[in-house]
Amino acid sequence: MNANTSRQNAAERDEGDRLFDRTTRDLPPGRHQFHKERMMAQIHQTQAAERTAEQPADRARRLRLPRPAIALPALAAALAGVVVVGVAASGGGNGVKDEGVATGPALTTTVGAATSNGVPQLLDRIALAAADTSHPDVKPGQYVYVESKSADTFVKSTDAGTSLASHELHTRQVWRSADGTKGWLIDPAVNDSPAGETLSLPDEQGNTPTANLNSPSYDYLAKLTTDPDALLAKIYKETKGQGNSPDQEAFATIGDLLGESYPPAKLYPALFKAAAKIPGVVVVNDAVDAAGRHGVAVARLDETSGEREEWIFDRKSDVFLGERTVQVEQRTDADALIKPGTVLFTNAVMNRAIVDGIKQTPSQSG
Repeated sequence: MNANTSRQNAAERDEGDRLFDRTTRDLPPGRHQFHKERMMAQIHQTQAAERTAEQPADRARRLRLPRPAIALPALAAALAGVVVVGVAASGGGNGVKDEGVATGPALTTTVGAATSNGVPQLLDRIALAAADTSHPDVKPGQYVYVESKSADTFVKSTDAGTSLASHELHTRQVWRSADGTKGWLIDPAVNDSPAGETLSLPDEQGNTPTANLNSPSYDYLAKLTTDPDALLAKIYKETKGQGNSPDQEAFATIGDLLGESYPPAKLYPALFKAAAKIPGVVVVNDAVDAAGRHGVAVARLDETSGEREEWIFDRKSDVFLGERTVQVEQRTDADALIKPGTVLFTNAVMNRAIVDGIKQTPSQSG
């Protein structure tokens, strides 16, 4: 019985990895591992639900899977044949590694007060600072390099039960060519090899996906409109049906572009001007990024999940520092483990530059 279970678990893990490979390039880079762990968790959770199928109805209802906090691509959901388990992204701590997962305590914080007062003024100021920033173009043959500190926490379901697990704070390095067809990633939360892994296309199945808002290249971003109204309309149109609400998905999409891409000079301020037009955007006067830097945050609460996504900016220079997602409202059912004040995702951009070669760092550039 135990041997069969082990073989089944290994087969499921392989199937999940293959399924993830087919969908990973449709997701923003920062969400890849989050969704991979989420997919494996949902497989375990579904197994548990199936084991209770012949149990009394009241017990089966108590184990019903919650609604997804973030929608996976339709292909993944269809092939997995399960509903996404509610999972949190981020948290850190000095955990003990268990099959590549740090099992230490989740990162927590005091939930800062949010206000809608001053949102337009703050975003106008940030847009002006973005427009004044030196922002050279990425030339053919060059790479966008982003180095960040990151941590994440998720709900881990196994035969032994459900618990919070987290990847400890670590350095993440990513290189992407201007056209998006070549790249490299070094991230111990994603790959155990210190050397990292390729992001170059075609992928493992021989596919070369087209760049889009959820997986943009610099060349793709350079062609986007810089008119804030038209830009926001495009974001709403292309993310229709994703996430928990159109407004939250639009906000999250802009946040992903800020965190691990290189928006061209004219597009960068337009992103902030577009964000100012999204309903429900607030200001959090004190927020802390993954590097411990305090700043002011532009944020929005996801009313379905109770999570608040925060973009953190330096108080004096208005420069983007990083982002985090904080659980603000108490969750229920399987997600009750995630308490208010849990930092679900935290990231701090430490270096963003243009380099001449893959795996080259700014200090090695001419």
